Amino acid sequence: MESHADSRVETARGLAPRLAEEAQATEDARRVSAEVSASLGQAGLYRMCVPAGLGGGEAEPQALIEAVEALAVGDAAPAWCGAVCATAGMLAAYLPEQVAAKVYGDGGAVVGGVFAPMGRADAADDTLAVTGRWRFASNIENCDWLLGGCVVLDDGVPRSGPGGRPDVRLVLMPRDAVEVHDTWSVSGLRGTGSHDFSVEGLEVPAERSASLITDPPLATGALYAFPPFGLLAASIAGVSLGIARGAIDDLIELAGGKTPAMSSRKLAERSGTQAAVAVAEARLRAARAHLLDAIDIAWDEAQATGEVSLGARAGLRLAATASVEAAAACVDDAYGLAGGSAIYESSALQRRFRDIHAATQHMLVGPATWELAGRALLGLELDDSQL
Repeated sequence: MESHADSRVETARGLAPRLAEEAQATEDARRVSAEVSASLGQAGLYRMCVPAGLGGGEAEPQALIEAVEALAVGDAAPAWCGAVCATAGMLAAYLPEQVAAKVYGDGGAVVGGVFAPMGRADAADDTLAVTGRWRFASNIENCDWLLGGCVVLDDGVPRSGPGGRPDVRLVLMPRDAVEVHDTWSVSGLRGTGSHDFSVEGLEVPAERSASLITDPPLATGALYAFPPFGLLAASIAGVSLGIARGAIDDLIELAGGKTPAMSSRKLAERSGTQAAVAVAEARLRAARAHLLDAIDIAWDEAQATGEVSLGARAGLRLAATASVEAAAACVDDAYGLAGGSAIYESSALQRRFRDIHAATQHMLVGPATWELAGRALLGLELDDSQL
């Protein structure tokens, strides 16, 4: 499938070598530097999902996936942060324009946060009193605003939404109003700085919240008919494909120069290496084509009708999870073939190995996705709110 003609994708490819050079420093600092974050912002990568009416990019989904994929070839951490902060821009489409402008109208503002409903919002008149602690707030040290998923309560009782499900809303909070907890001591994606944050009784205007599940988007572009959770899952897959692309490239470079111990032939000259590299390349290309095809199907429906069918939504989630699993298999093979060379910090392969196995743990591409997609394929009753 042809690459997407978008200047931000080309910019991301141009940034990748710099990210690779700074990858160890990013990991050591456990965060993306302010300078790298500024480069992502200036390139428009953080605003790819913000409506054009607010000065945002309102990009096609394939462009976002290819942009984060390109960044991840250099280093997965800034790519992951770019994916999270870009998809956080979707919330702008669900807010009244004058409210969204206060958060997203500043072209330099970075919005991040956590979609999972780890907080509570006690409703009173036009205000929400927000309390909670959220994990995995990627890029938090470079953010100006944070969104947090909350269950809404009326007089201490969870408010019911359609189908009797709790009313879950995303609430936007200023970064300087939250407490950040230094918790990000992890094996993979260390450079994302995904610390916890918390608030206690923070008063937030109710109009600065929205539900991606029950509220219709107020912006009318086709991007906002595209399933937001599907887009987030696809962006995780894009980062994962970039990690795998980088791992295969790393192995090819290593194999051309390494002669394993007790051998007279270079690693590249071994038939086992040749077959394994070919299999990994085929697996990666197939996964990428599957993901982009699923995105195209959903995007065509969004453009044509303003809606995306259940089948296309399930197909998108299926492709995202399959792509992440395929990417992990490619990285595992590259890491194994590299032998002892891959365990040193001087080898990018050890970082890619740890990063991909952090990405596989995300709930949107986890094992439960197979069951969700399978129920859709079998025509069984299902809760499609996460599709």
